[in-house]
Amino acid sequence: MIKKLNLFYGIAFFAALLVIASCGSRGKKSVSSTTGWKYNDPKNGGFEVRPFLEQQRGPGLVLIEGGTFTMGQTNDNPAAEKDNTPRRVTIPSFYMDQTEVRNIDYVEYLYWLQRVFGANYPQVYRKALPDTLVWREKLAYNEPMVEEYLRHAAYRNYPVVGVSWTQANEYCLWRTDRVNEDILIKKQFLKPDTKQQDDNNFNTEAYLAGQYIGNVNKSMPSLNPNNTSNNGKRQVQIEDGVLLPKYRLPTEAEWEYAAVGLIGNTKKEQVNQRRIYPWNGSQLRSESKRAYGQLNSNFKRGRGDYMGVAGNLNDGAAIPAAVDAYPPNDVGLYNMAGNVAEWVQDVYRPLSHQDVSDLSPFRGNVFQDKVFDPSTGQPALKDSLGRMRTKPVQNNANRLNYRSANQVNYKDGDFASTVQSDWKTKPSIDNTTGLMYDSTSLITDKSRVYKGGSWKDPAYFLSPATRRFLDQDQATDFIGFRCAMVRTGSSEQKGRKRK
Repeated sequence: MIKKLNLFYGIAFFAALLVIASCGSRGKKSVSSTTGWKYNDPKNGGFEVRPFLEQQRGPGLVLIEGGTFTMGQTNDNPAAEKDNTPRRVTIPSFYMDQTEVRNIDYVEYLYWLQRVFGANYPQVYRKALPDTLVWREKLAYNEPMVEEYLRHAAYRNYPVVGVSWTQANEYCLWRTDRVNEDILIKKQFLKPDTKQQDDNNFNTEAYLAGQYIGNVNKSMPSLNPNNTSNNGKRQVQIEDGVLLPKYRLPTEAEWEYAAVGLIGNTKKEQVNQRRIYPWNGSQLRSESKRAYGQLNSNFKRGRGDYMGVAGNLNDGAAIPAAVDAYPPNDVGLYNMAGNVAEWVQDVYRPLSHQDVSDLSPFRGNVFQDKVFDPSTGQPALKDSLGRMRTKPVQNNANRLNYRSANQVNYKDGDFASTVQSDWKTKPSIDNTTGLMYDSTSLITDKSRVYKGGSWKDPAYFLSPATRRFLDQDQATDFIGFRCAMVRTGSSEQKGRKRK
């Protein structure tokens, strides 16, 4: 009997080895299934296919698994606005910051700008400075906040405010470059270079275009037999899967989807309880045993009540609180209701829900192309700050999916979507001039959406569905931001068990 068991286990062991070996050979993909040519073979021309499992998660980010949900109004609308009618949309998987960007994060950004551009381009640093004067009130004493909130150590883990939409986008671009530079250093392709200055600083696109070399530690082996330069070595390319996509502001739909966090209320494709807030129920206080009765977020409870009564503070903060001061929602994000409202990418339109796509809805596209040198066909030289040059795409009447660069007013302000009888005589290929949203309107092409409630708002704005707008170059003491990033490849994280 023992011999039979040993024989059985031996057969099972070798069978398992065969399965693993066969899976490994398929996983390597060493031969093209369409041409039969070997990958990574200089004798076959050197077409390279590097191993890749899935996208690396950037610092501070949480994976938000995508799906369909009902976007829009979830509670009473006292202003009777018609800009948020519920509609069903689908959001692809993406990454989002677990917390709002903190003061310490933004001060790090300012320090880097001062160090790299301060000597010759001081305006770059000054342009990035938050407007600390947003704390001033004509009939209140807030001067300590003007002087201390951004830089004092006591506030380093509090959300940065006084940042405009434009400044937030610049921060996202800077963060992309610093994270990718750190990846290349940790993988030993680059050595740290603290002497970067002006245009000689690491920029992801400039690096991929071969216009930033840096302090090289090692290079990738080039299998291209025609590559005789640099001793047959090359820099990391986008095809290697090493570098991350851009950090950016989330779209309005992404932000709302992540804030609601319905993953905890979903069972077998059925949402068993819809949410008004990022937590269950219609109440603002916690129902958990640990924090029963405590407020779930930082907001203005009533007229003149920002924090409650001494000895029993209701939310513990008269102004913004630390970015992780309240419980996270079911996808692990903190303060998606209250603390500070947050900028999102979208241009504001009252009727955006009527026309935008039901997959990845967004209004605000201005399509860009890299600038190329016509004599060489290569990307034009980077600018004085080390960034690659871009320009709006050229108009093209023969395209099916778009005809011009600026699509901000598509179906909502452009010539073709008006009721004028002579719109066909206008340059229909040009969508850059809005008839409804110009400088004479309260809503313009610079009106950007911000989402969520804040320490300064009543409970109504705690619902992720609420939407407001502000000019992209203005800032307040109650609007901050967090970053997002596209999820490439599989929508699910590898190794996660399906429910």
